[in-house]
Amino acid sequence: MSALEKIPEAYSIFAGLFVVLAAASLGGYLAYLRAPSATVRNWNDRVRAWWAMVLVSALTLSVGPGGIIALFGVLSFLCLREFITQTPVRRGDHSALFVCFFLAIPAQYLLVAYGWYGLFAIFIPVYVFLALPILAVLFRDTQRFLDRSAAMHWGLMICVYCLSHIPALLTLRIGGFEGRTPLLVIFLVLIVQSSDVFQYAWGKLLGRHKVAPTLSPNKTVEGLIGGLLSSTGLGASLHWLTPFSAAQAAAISLLITCLGFLGGLVLSAIKRDRGIKDWGASLPGHGGILDRLDSLCWAAPVFFHLTRYFFA
Repeated sequence: MSALEKIPEAYSIFAGLFVVLAAASLGGYLAYLRAPSATVRNWNDRVRAWWAMVLVSALTLSVGPGGIIALFGVLSFLCLREFITQTPVRRGDHSALFVCFFLAIPAQYLLVAYGWYGLFAIFIPVYVFLALPILAVLFRDTQRFLDRSAAMHWGLMICVYCLSHIPALLTLRIGGFEGRTPLLVIFLVLIVQSSDVFQYAWGKLLGRHKVAPTLSPNKTVEGLIGGLLSSTGLGASLHWLTPFSAAQAAAISLLITCLGFLGGLVLSAIKRDRGIKDWGASLPGHGGILDRLDSLCWAAPVFFHLTRYFFA
């Protein structure tokens, strides 16, 4: 029996996603036949990327907790690679980077797999934080030392520490919710990612006023408000996936989508500082993997700790 067969609610969610994607694909195809444009092509690219992401998610969930943890471990590796590629690195950083990619990432996700919360919560922000500059300074390369050290720390915190809180939801023990923690992963990812989609759609339909033109010129006040309200309503309607009441699910959804939006702005500021538009080009229509997961990086830790302290 697969992991999804033990959680029948997951079938309903993925069936709904497939229906939505099929409708989006058909609408995009008809729109392209009628009036091909850059906006329509971008929409179709985004939809095709979403098909791939949803299929990978469904296959991973069918494997079980091990598959989910492994998936986010790989995503952390790829996101950190995108981040480090756009930051200053010198020969003296090679040993520290080796530790980041080949020791810190596996160790963090092994701690998640074993459910060792006490060490999982401090391993990167305390021990790895202290170790990396020591490794770098041994090579006696002081040029832009603070910039280089800060970039590695930021990359690890955003791409590894924050993202690892998503599979860490599987380790929570919630009364009356035993064996159903993968639904928390689905809820978090679905609400935060749907907010991005809703903001994009509402912005294209009604967007007039820019939220942060110097950071993210495509984001509008109308798109933001429409996206936050839509995803909050969606969260309330999906409270049956969680141990939350409808009101609690709505409040948590609003909080994590606001955090997702603000986190996206922070990473946009870093991109502008580095003089780039996207972190990569691996997801057509979206940019890089970190462009797609940036909002989750900020939402995941808060969602995890709220759930842990108030419901577990």
